[in-house]
Amino acid sequence: MVGHRTRLAQEEQGQWHTLEDQILGHYLQRQRQLDQVESQLKALVPRGWMAIGVGSLLYALLFTHPTATQIALSLGGILFAYQALTTVMLGLKSLVSTRLAWQEIRTIFHAATRIQAANHSVYLPHKGDITADATQSPIVTVRDVAFRYQTHGRPVLQGCNLELYRGDRLLIEGPSGGGKSTLAAILAGLRMPQSGLLLLHNVDQQTMGLGAWREQVVAVPQFHENYILTGTLAFNLLMGRQWPPLPSDVAEAEALCRELGLGDLLNRMPAGMQQIVGESGWQLSHGERSRVYIARALLQEAHLLILDESFAALDPENLQQALRCVLERAPTLVVIAHP
Repeated sequence: MVGHRTRLAQEEQGQWHTLEDQILGHYLQRQRQLDQVESQLKALVPRGWMAIGVGSLLYALLFTHPTATQIALSLGGILFAYQALTTVMLGLKSLVSTRLAWQEIRTIFHAATRIQAANHSVYLPHKGDITADATQSPIVTVRDVAFRYQTHGRPVLQGCNLELYRGDRLLIEGPSGGGKSTLAAILAGLRMPQSGLLLLHNVDQQTMGLGAWREQVVAVPQFHENYILTGTLAFNLLMGRQWPPLPSDVAEAEALCRELGLGDLLNRMPAGMQQIVGESGWQLSHGERSRVYIARALLQEAHLLILDESFAALDPENLQQALRCVLERAPTLVVIAHP
């Protein structure tokens, strides 16, 4: 089930079964290789030694007439060596498993290195770089943006224009299917507009790079598209910031949770911020999950925060408390809601 949740979180629905047969076949081939090596090691190492040892002992019994003490010592030596070789065989199996695993993950390992190298060359403004003059220019500029999900389908967005400045608070309301979530995905760099101009700090997405873009614009999607991963509450809160965290990061995350009205939850959890949550851990209510999602986004300290129906599950009292916290902490805010 955890693997199923990983697929939901990391892949678009239309790509869930892309190349699935080939991937499963590749996995089966790797497992067969491991099983073949294991069977060969078992046949050649401990069992081969046992056959040689027993054969040598029979030869000695037939031709040299050893004493009972010599026979006992020989049997003990054979069995002791058999156990030792079994341990060696398990170690060799682990080495083979490690080699096969490395062949699978080395692409990801090298890709992470490439991303780190690429991030040194992209334009990425930090909070300290924003001067008084910079606050007069828009954070996000949208000009005549259009988007449709199907090539010949009805446009979800058409002729969309928007400018957001630092400190703006924008509420977007409209009926279901009106393009609110699509606009949020485009602003966050999760979807590419099919036409029009989209700038962040007067830089387009291709120049800035997706990684840098998504660090500066953070979106909290609707409840059914967001997830609590099996792990500690601290991990779920700080996974978008840095991991492992500093003690100050954990303290800030806890303070933010209490500002959002999650103090009672933290007090009930025996391990506090280190409590395991998710499918196999502490079960969070709908409203508690929504506030964890908001806290996770705020802790990333992005220039623009987009909340897509994040307050829908909150009662009036918790809504007021959470909204007050968000308004105080978010530099620029877009809230999407039903009218």
